[in-house]
Amino acid sequence: MMNIANTGQKLARASLLLLGAAALAGCGAPADQPAPAAAEPPLKGARIGGPFALTDQDGKTVKDTDFAGRYRIVYFGYSFCPDICPVDVQKLMRGLAAFEKADPARGAKVVPIFITVDPERDTPAALKPFVSRYHPRLIGLTGPLDRITEVARSYAVSFRKVEGSAPDRYLVGHTQIAFLMGPKGEPIAPLPLDDPTTDPDEGAPGKVAADLAKWVK
Repeated sequence: MMNIANTGQKLARASLLLLGAAALAGCGAPADQPAPAAAEPPLKGARIGGPFALTDQDGKTVKDTDFAGRYRIVYFGYSFCPDICPVDVQKLMRGLAAFEKADPARGAKVVPIFITVDPERDTPAALKPFVSRYHPRLIGLTGPLDRITEVARSYAVSFRKVEGSAPDRYLVGHTQIAFLMGPKGEPIAPLPLDDPTTDPDEGAPGKVAADLAKWVK
């Protein structure tokens, strides 16, 4: 049974704390009070990412060093995916578009990258219409299976082929994750993909935009 006296005391104390916080907010912090410490990136120090040399949707060789000084959104998937990958990419790219609209200068510092886990079917010609569907700057990367496997492993991503009803109708099971990488190729944070909403101002797209606003300098 609830103790009404104790509950009243707790509410009174909470009210005093709120009033005190409001007073501080209204007056501003003293000039000699140190600023709050900046938040540490969730993936700081993690062994994620590494060098690569792959082929983009235009058939050009792309290296990780081509993105030096720029932030990167990195997602592994495949264009023949029937459901998850298209939805994930849509969320990420809507989030990026919202961030670009709110802050064009910082938005331009972010390079979105889609790395296939199905190089057998995801040729440059197959990737080109796929990536152009979601964002004009989205880069699609492919390459030999052994090289894709090596790059995926460096990002803690695993994948495997799941046979289908015909040799060319297989699926690819893979780790579902998106990374925000920093200007030096360092991991910063995973980006949210778990909300079914695709509204650019709500759900995962809104969270992606908020995370970009938080970490991109």
